[in-house]
Amino acid sequence: MLPLTGLRIVTVEQYGAGPFGTQQLADLGAEVIKVEDAALGGDVSRSIGPYFVEGDDSDAASLLFQGLNRNKRSIALDLASEGGRLVFHDLVRTADAVAGNNRGDVQEKLGLTYAELGQVKPTIVCAHLTGYGREGERAKWPGYDYLMQAETGYFSVTGEPDGPPARMGLSVVDFMAGTYMAFAIVSSVLNARDTGQGRDVDITLFDTALYNLNYLATWYLGADHNQGREPRSSHPVLTPCQLYKTGDGWIYLMCNKEKFWGVLCDKIGRPEWADDARFSRFPDRLEHRALLTDMLDEALSAKTTAAWMDEFAGAVPAAPLNDVAHALENPFVTERGRVQQVVQPGGQAVRVLAPPIQFPGETYDLQPAPTLGGDTDDLLDELGYDAKTQAQLRENGVG
Repeated sequence: MLPLTGLRIVTVEQYGAGPFGTQQLADLGAEVIKVEDAALGGDVSRSIGPYFVEGDDSDAASLLFQGLNRNKRSIALDLASEGGRLVFHDLVRTADAVAGNNRGDVQEKLGLTYAELGQVKPTIVCAHLTGYGREGERAKWPGYDYLMQAETGYFSVTGEPDGPPARMGLSVVDFMAGTYMAFAIVSSVLNARDTGQGRDVDITLFDTALYNLNYLATWYLGADHNQGREPRSSHPVLTPCQLYKTGDGWIYLMCNKEKFWGVLCDKIGRPEWADDARFSRFPDRLEHRALLTDMLDEALSAKTTAAWMDEFAGAVPAAPLNDVAHALENPFVTERGRVQQVVQPGGQAVRVLAPPIQFPGETYDLQPAPTLGGDTDDLLDELGYDAKTQAQLRENGVG
């Protein structure tokens, strides 16, 4: 049994950050129910391409949507309608938490706060993932990952010093904010079960991005050091720790302990470098980093990246420079079963990444992302509505 089996989350979510967080909960066994407004097309990522499951003409065919919403259920409710609110509140009575990632001023308008839902169920946890928070002048601002990266300094530390500022290539703020939300939900539910008291919990994209500056922030706050971009994606202090040229491309070396420097020198056939006073310690190697880069480029250019990976084989921390395709086709990925597949209702197989958390003796039963409102009938039955009531509800904001 997966560890979150028995946890029920009702979520009013869209796009990336919220769905990524609740998918993690669903992967770990929680029942996650997406509340979507059919009149608005549901989660906006259902329609986002350009890549769709071949041969699947359903509203769950977007590969972006599939990547963020597996193992979930979907119910079609209009929360602005009387029937939609009635069913939603009945769902809340069966749930442990309600999650939402909307603009900061929308959570209250949709009735997703503890002030309202705590009256429905006192132990309910209401998790709000917003761009800039639910209060203040920015509450109404739309917030997106790249905006956060730009404002909190990520662009200034990404890319080459002589090139333009650059964003991190993934939606890292969305993913981390979703992860923080998932952690906050589990923590708050645990507390609610102990105390009988639910709560609001707030996570913002902005706070997440800022918090993840971590040691760069402490360097500035404690020592007034404003870190910028470093050449070859190098570590700002430790050397050698950067990209180096090989006979057919690049390799990343990360000798972040003193012992690895001597091992590297031996492996590349330059043992005398380990005794060179210019390179004896991290501060020395940092001072002479440009020279050392040229020397290592020349030495490493004698073999291909693959040959050096075989030579280093864990003795020297090293990695090839892969693109996304090569990263996913890496034999190590296959060996560890990191790519699995889900099967669409129409029979189409979709390859997806397996969850990163493993439980010895447990396996994941991955299910495809749901169609819009695909579980509405079953959930209405589970809530105990008879056929007559269900028919009335479908005329008033349900389905």
